[in-house]
Amino acid sequence: MSRDTTLISRSLLESAWPDTLDFVAATPGSAGQQLPAAVVHPRPGSGKTLGITLLTIVTLIVAWWWVTAQGWIKPLFLPSPSAVWNAGVQAWNGNVQGGLPLLQHLGWSLLRVFGAFLLAALTAVPVGLLMGTSRIARGIFDPLLEFYRPLPPLAYLPLIVIWFGIDETAKILLIYLACFAPIAVATRAGVTGVLSEQIHAALSMGASKWQLIAHVILPAALPDILTGLRIAIGFGWTTLVAAEMVAATAGVGQLVLNASNFLRTDIVLMGITLIGIIAYLFDLAMRRLEAVLVPWQQR
Repeated sequence: MSRDTTLISRSLLESAWPDTLDFVAATPGSAGQQLPAAVVHPRPGSGKTLGITLLTIVTLIVAWWWVTAQGWIKPLFLPSPSAVWNAGVQAWNGNVQGGLPLLQHLGWSLLRVFGAFLLAALTAVPVGLLMGTSRIARGIFDPLLEFYRPLPPLAYLPLIVIWFGIDETAKILLIYLACFAPIAVATRAGVTGVLSEQIHAALSMGASKWQLIAHVILPAALPDILTGLRIAIGFGWTTLVAAEMVAATAGVGQLVLNASNFLRTDIVLMGITLIGIIAYLFDLAMRRLEAVLVPWQQR
């Protein structure tokens, strides 16, 4: 290929895809001239969002401060950011209802949420795999899951209290049930979405049933499983407040509920903000884990 032809081809490609060309080593005889090896089209919505996220957070905080500074909303309904910060300092020092420091409240809540979440992940993933690979398991678990999955936790909370009392077992079980269903359903969806060509290829190579599950089905379903885990932890934090209604003396949810009884909106907002920040950080960690375990999903 002559140099003129190479330059013309490169110009045409650059005009068609100005931002997506990936150039590799020079072709033989081109004297260092590089040719496009592949045209990579970015996925819709792909790209970094850190700057946009920080700008959104700053905008919301500034708008919150401006509204409260102008006195458009009474502090009883929307305290100022400084009032919420001061409430957090008071809670950290234990100068709120109950006298327990915020770190102790947070520790109990983390133990309940992540303890129940871990138990749900260890049991729901195998159940989802069974539902996706066995019609008998699907016939057993599917009606049970679909029966209780739409129920709000407050609906079966009294029954759990009657059965298991008011100790930590009832609280963890309530959060466990909230986390179990989305993980099992997502795992089953991932299993049923495995391509039949992948299964047939493994079977033709002599793979056993367990090898098929471990080396084909589970890796292919992993993106859906991780999505189910992210959804489940959100349900876990949502259920935390209901779980800590059961005679709890410590926990962020209990702190929020107790503060609402005394119209301490600043403490309520502080607790809500704290729960949201922790849940968001965990979601970021799950996204990072997803990028490591299933990098092909990012392409």
